[in-house]
Amino acid sequence: MASEKSKILVVGATGHLGRHVVAASARQGHPTLALVRDTAPSDAAKAALLQSFQDAGVTLVKGDLHDQASLLSAIADQTRLIDAIKEAGNVKRFIPSEFGLDADRSAAVEPTRSMFVTAKAAIRRAVEAAGVPYTYVWTGYFFGYGLPGIGQVLAQAPPVDKAVVLGDGDTDVSFVDEGDIGTYTVLAADDPRAVNRTLYVKPPANTLSHNELLALWEKKTGKTFQRVHLAEDAVLKQIQELPIPLDILLSIGHAVYIKGEHKFKIDQSSAADAGELYPDVKYTTVDDYLNRLL
Repeated sequence: MASEKSKILVVGATGHLGRHVVAASARQGHPTLALVRDTAPSDAAKAALLQSFQDAGVTLVKGDLHDQASLLSAIADQTRLIDAIKEAGNVKRFIPSEFGLDADRSAAVEPTRSMFVTAKAAIRRAVEAAGVPYTYVWTGYFFGYGLPGIGQVLAQAPPVDKAVVLGDGDTDVSFVDEGDIGTYTVLAADDPRAVNRTLYVKPPANTLSHNELLALWEKKTGKTFQRVHLAEDAVLKQIQELPIPLDILLSIGHAVYIKGEHKFKIDQSSAADAGELYPDVKYTTVDDYLNRLL
């Protein structure tokens, strides 16, 4: 007899990544709850998304992320905030919003350091101090943020004649499809092998340098692009001059493309490779994604 699937509550269910976690949870047969501020939004696109959740058997739960009382009363046995998790007493796993940055390893400069790295690290320490079972999920660049500009940090469309490259362009960078992030995250949520560990999602076919990424795009399009390289000092200067959120995007790009933040060995004593834990997952490759842009 198959074991009963755990209930999964997704906070931020309508967000860029949250919708994929909801879909993966429902697809894998978990009783799935999506926390939303409004169960009948006036925005047509959001209403259609919520309807797709319900069509997949997902329960919509009205609640406010910043209101612990509403969370407890609305969800009863599932919750989000650490204090509420402790009060509820029966949450088996907490997966905080981590994903693209490793709070204990990142060397990102300001403003990303204060806004994300330091904040995420504080959440980790609070989770650990509270004794709440957790899994941290690290993913590198989401496809939707890292690939539309073919690796160009501040571009949302492929290059026309020249491409801006941070540094020498030879540093390895990891990319992951958002749908695959949802799949791996939900698999880890119910997996005892992932408890109190970091799950690194680094699909082998999706780790390549910016130069390799551009070469792949050139091969697909039959075009050749001029590389405009920005040295580190020029990048740091731009970060200080750009407005939000461009400064955040560029400071993340600096950490990844120049400082090589995605190049590391996984410490098996405290972490796990998603590909090794779940070898049967057929992930989407960078090559697959680029074909969609043609």
